[in-house]
Amino acid sequence: MQSTGTVSENPQHVADDLPTIFGHKTGLFLLFFTEMWERFSYYGMRALLVLFLVSELAANGWGWSREEALKLYAMYTGLVYLTPIIGGILADKVLGHRLAVLCGALLMTLGHASMALETSAAFYTGLLLLILGNGLFKPNISSIVGQLYAHDAEKKDGAYTIFYMGINSGAFLGIMFCGYVGEKVGWSFGFGMAGIFMFLGMVMFYLGQSILGEHGTRERARKDQDPTANPQAKREENPVVVRDRLLVIGVLSFFTIFFWMAFEQAGGSMTIFAKDYTGRILSGFYATSFFWINTILTVVPLAIVTFVLARLVRASYKRILASNLVIITSFTIIWGIALWMIAKEFQMRAYELQLSQADSAEIIATTLRHDQFLEPGQSLLVIDLERKAGKGKLKIITPEQADKFEGEFQAVVVAEKQNETELPASWFQILNSFFIISFAPLFSRIWESKINPSAPVKFGLGLILLGLGFGVLAIGSTGIRQGDASASVSIWWLVIAYWFHTMGELCVSPVGLSYVSKLAPVRFVGLMFGVWFLATAIANYLAGWSGSFIDKISEEYGLTAFFLIYTFIPAAAGLIICLMNGWMKKKMHGIE
Repeated sequence: MQSTGTVSENPQHVADDLPTIFGHKTGLFLLFFTEMWERFSYYGMRALLVLFLVSELAANGWGWSREEALKLYAMYTGLVYLTPIIGGILADKVLGHRLAVLCGALLMTLGHASMALETSAAFYTGLLLLILGNGLFKPNISSIVGQLYAHDAEKKDGAYTIFYMGINSGAFLGIMFCGYVGEKVGWSFGFGMAGIFMFLGMVMFYLGQSILGEHGTRERARKDQDPTANPQAKREENPVVVRDRLLVIGVLSFFTIFFWMAFEQAGGSMTIFAKDYTGRILSGFYATSFFWINTILTVVPLAIVTFVLARLVRASYKRILASNLVIITSFTIIWGIALWMIAKEFQMRAYELQLSQADSAEIIATTLRHDQFLEPGQSLLVIDLERKAGKGKLKIITPEQADKFEGEFQAVVVAEKQNETELPASWFQILNSFFIISFAPLFSRIWESKINPSAPVKFGLGLILLGLGFGVLAIGSTGIRQGDASASVSIWWLVIAYWFHTMGELCVSPVGLSYVSKLAPVRFVGLMFGVWFLATAIANYLAGWSGSFIDKISEEYGLTAFFLIYTFIPAAAGLIICLMNGWMKKKMHGIE
């Protein structure tokens, strides 16, 4: 039994001798879960970042303006995808892809731990460590997937789509749990949770990497780059074919800028739209329905991923027992958090309060949502976290805590109201990941079928679908007046928009990873993944930078005009790349 991370005497035999899972190699699913926990940490933190920055000081946030928060978001997300080009070079030339993944995971674990401290210095140190760690981790785990399927090209698109399910399973769980804990319990708990699961993913990968055989090691990289041992490397000696395929990677990378510039509004302007312009308070039948829908959204995807875990354990427990024990532990913890969250929401009640301040005779009627029973006539001391004249988000405090806050209210419980709940602003971001998990198997089958379209057509379709999603938000914003700082539009506009965005993403992102792996010369594969993520870095910076104009544009032209910008730019780019289909297929020189 090989339970450590060392390579056995016949490492390739170890990798190829294990049973397949859903028709794919067992090693793919070790990478699936490693990437899942890394994305859990990244998207869990990202879901909280802007909300934390713009939240009032009374809510333990930093009280930044939207423009300031989105500019920091632009800088962070841009740098997160800029460093992979350096990480790819280091892996190709020095570390090897597998060691680079481990070093990156360690840096990100330390980064999340630092952010949990919530001091200014620790916060920025944490962001820096996350940027550096992601640079080592992100391009190189994707490279290992490509190496696993170097001689099985017809399954590569499907493998990357399954891998992409791991990415989005982690994003789904991270946004749901870190977002909920951060908004409902405390920002430091949300940031800290991201670090815990990043650490567990790192340990799992270290203990289980033997089932990858030589894939991802420097020894395997040298063999792959040797023309006498690798026919693919020999074919790459033709400089014209190499030049043309690199040109295709460059074109695809360029068009992804238009995709991610719009798509990454999810963590910025779309989060602000959810927080300030969406009616997130549901009551009566709608509150009850949401509770059960959210419970299903929590339990069913987690059960599906747990089933995949069971298949991995069944296929590999004799080889990587220690790794399996770590991942079983991580899932036991996440199930505990899920059940706690469901129980807490089940116990949540809404109470009508009357508020008064010592320096005012005005009595304000408002609502408090609390998970403990309160009796009519009971006196409370509450703080308004959103500074909306007692009509914002209320929190019960003790007299001893009153010195820490400003604007506390004396409150009297009038009566318990009908069932009422408030959706966390971060909740809407889980829709993208939920739709990915739900539809990725269908797209994987399509990409393996006879109707599999070419890469440019897939990209064009993805860009057009993304534009349609923003068209939905533009329509939903028509009732919001110019300069309005808040509104209560239907939640369905965001739900439908996220569906369109997800269908577009499935046409672009996993397919893009697969084509980079197919088209890049073996000796440059890490570098080419770095170039791919460089384009994503530019797009992420542009996303935050352009999103920071939301207030200026909405004040002068309205929110509809703001979202129409992201409707027309991706759609136009999609039509252009579709028109380039024939030329790009020639430049691929037979790569399908």
